[in-house]
Amino acid sequence: MGQKATKLSKEDREYLKKNTNFSEEQIKEWYKGFVQDCPKGQLTKVQFIKVYKDFFPSGSAEGFCEHVFRTFDSDGSGFIDFKEFLLAINVTSSGSPKQKLEWAFRMYDIDGNQLIDEKEMIKIIEAIYEMLGPEVTKSADDSPRTRAKMIFKKMDVNNDGELTLEEFVDGCLADKELFQILTNEIKK
Repeated sequence: MGQKATKLSKEDREYLKKNTNFSEEQIKEWYKGFVQDCPKGQLTKVQFIKVYKDFFPSGSAEGFCEHVFRTFDSDGSGFIDFKEFLLAINVTSSGSPKQKLEWAFRMYDIDGNQLIDEKEMIKIIEAIYEMLGPEVTKSADDSPRTRAKMIFKKMDVNNDGELTLEEFVDGCLADKELFQILTNEIKK
């Protein structure tokens, strides 16, 4: 309790250099900032939500943050360590479209069963709308539920009520608007 984060190990630096697009200097800079914000070397869900709230002051970020936090916390420990943080930042900021979509798929797959059903899609889209605030919803036709159902119908090519990773990625890559929506690159 109360202990400070130790220095980033050589093994962790090598792992991050190998698995991200960041140079060793960039990794050290990211680590310096991470430890400054999280002296214990762990980003808690409360801290994570606070950061998102600052970026989306007109909306309610909590619901969306729950899903993003769960996806960043790849080992399920209840906090995000530096390696998890930088791997996720790498994918979301400089990953290939396919990598971004695979990451988004994990976020949408709330129960972790490797499939997305319509209820999961609705929950995430509702959370995105809540985070972005009231100015996003223009009409009843553009409600989160309506949008989620439309997206799901477009992507569920075999009409089995579930999206596989392949259906999700292929559907997004084939539709620019879906790609923007589902990777949270929504244009207001």
